[in-house]
Amino acid sequence: MNLSLSVTPLFSNLLTEGGPVFMYTTLVLLIICLALIAKGLLKGDSDGKIQKLISSVSLFALAWGFFGHLMGLISAMDAISATNDIAGPVLAGGIKVGLLSPAFGIFVFLIARLGIIGLILKKK
Repeated sequence: MNLSLSVTPLFSNLLTEGGPVFMYTTLVLLIICLALIAKGLLKGDSDGKIQKLISSVSLFALAWGFFGHLMGLISAMDAISATNDIAGPVLAGGIKVGLLSPAFGIFVFLIARLGIIGLILKKK
């Protein structure tokens, strides 16, 4: 089985399941971080401006992911309170979906932090 064919639909499903507004915004933030890291590594960052920008964008991605989690939990609690009976698998599926946004935010944060480490090592 070709790995690229099986990973792409899975990744797009996760982006959609985790809440498109939060997940696609976080994906854009990941692309911005990667572009800034590449710029910093290729052109240099003598004044530290790119490093600070990567830091700010990565922190925003982290906070945005947790904001998505909270919005998902609030809507899930509304749905649970509207019904008298909720099945365990439905609740577990909702929790999984609610955790996708912060997990992706943490992933972006970690990638950006690795890029910052690379920029710091390149300076020395």
